[in-house]
Amino acid sequence: MSKLQSEIRQSQPFGSLEEEALQALARANDQIQRHFDEFFKRYALTGTQYNALRILRGAGETGLPCSEIGQRMITRDPDITRLLARLEQRGLCTRVREEKDRRVILGRIAPSGLKLLREIDQPVQDLGRRLVSQMGETRLRSLIRILDQIRDGTK
Repeated sequence: MSKLQSEIRQSQPFGSLEEEALQALARANDQIQRHFDEFFKRYALTGTQYNALRILRGAGETGLPCSEIGQRMITRDPDITRLLARLEQRGLCTRVREEKDRRVILGRIAPSGLKLLREIDQPVQDLGRRLVSQMGETRLRSLIRILDQIRDGTK
């Protein structure tokens, strides 16, 4: 019986090695995500909002159109406009219509958004390290390559 089978109390073997691998990946992702969700809750943020703020910080004063923000997100969010609206209500970003094309809305990080990110950057890094540091550098690099291959196979 595999470790995952024991964890989820599954008496029957998985239908295939691929199924077991994908279920193990989903289980690991869920456990990691729960830690980050709990962390972000302290700042009244979601992981998706944090990701959007990081993207906006990287864009600088120029900002980015909603479509570009959506393409850069780690996890897909079908409604970037609403996501930015929630961040704007908290004063963490601003939204403005582009002058050249009024249909395009640009998101820009606000000073309070930058301040919040500066406050949580190190704790986020520390949490990430705590969750995977037991693997060591060589295994982490291998994991990154494996996950790249998985993503390449899903395109």
